[in-house]
Amino acid sequence: MITGHTVVAGVVGRPVAHSLSPLLHNAWLAAAGIDGVYVPFAPDAHGFERLVQGFRGGAIRGVNVTLPFKEQALRLADRASDAARDAAAANVLVFEPDGRVVADNTDGFGLLKALDVQAPQWSADRGPVTVLGAGGAARGAAAALIRAGAPKVFLVNRTLARAEAIARQLGAKVRPLPLPHAAGAFRDSTAVINATSAGLAAEGALDVPLELTPDGCVVMDMVYKPLETPFLAQARALGRPVVDGLEMLIRQAEPSFEAFFGCYPPTEVDVRALALEALGL
Repeated sequence: MITGHTVVAGVVGRPVAHSLSPLLHNAWLAAAGIDGVYVPFAPDAHGFERLVQGFRGGAIRGVNVTLPFKEQALRLADRASDAARDAAAANVLVFEPDGRVVADNTDGFGLLKALDVQAPQWSADRGPVTVLGAGGAARGAAAALIRAGAPKVFLVNRTLARAEAIARQLGAKVRPLPLPHAAGAFRDSTAVINATSAGLAAEGALDVPLELTPDGCVVMDMVYKPLETPFLAQARALGRPVVDGLEMLIRQAEPSFEAFFGCYPPTEVDVRALALEALGL
């Protein structure tokens, strides 16, 4: 039941109807016995700024932000975490009672935690990592991996200039490479992470030389629909340990929940099982 004391948070994106975030957060709220609710918001392409300005003052405690608004979210914030600045994007906005908007980015945390859960034998400091893509997700992944101790991150993209721009911003540990010249990166990597949307079934599979990766190289896809993308299926066929995008989604939501509702999510509810059921798996 919604009351005058109910803490309201949500997720903002366009489209947003497919988001599993309300399922995760509301399951945690119910398990924790918190008077709160988590709802989706879908402003039009020009309505995000008006929505953020309208939430100033804390009537809404906070929102997660997804595509296409993450970069704009950072620009609208009054204060931002190092993670948000490094990623040049925010996926969390918290609305303080004094009217300030505070930005954070928990995607990097989610990525590293997913690797820790599904590939516990791997650690960032073991050696180079290859990240596929040069968009916001790739930049956030590269920044998080460097903070976690990765000695080198190969940023592989079809358009080299975009990868080079990220390398200039994040420093010498990021090595931009065009896709045709990426063989050496795959041979040297302890993990390969897809930070593009190309794993989506509608957009086809990635054409990358996963067979060049060493035994034990962890392969991760940020995409979670489908749960096993062609990219992960190829990796599994090669005997590589895999990490799926659903685990990243769940793990990035944990610190978001804490930011909105003041406590870490309860562990007794199996939100992964709920998400798999929602996905029809």
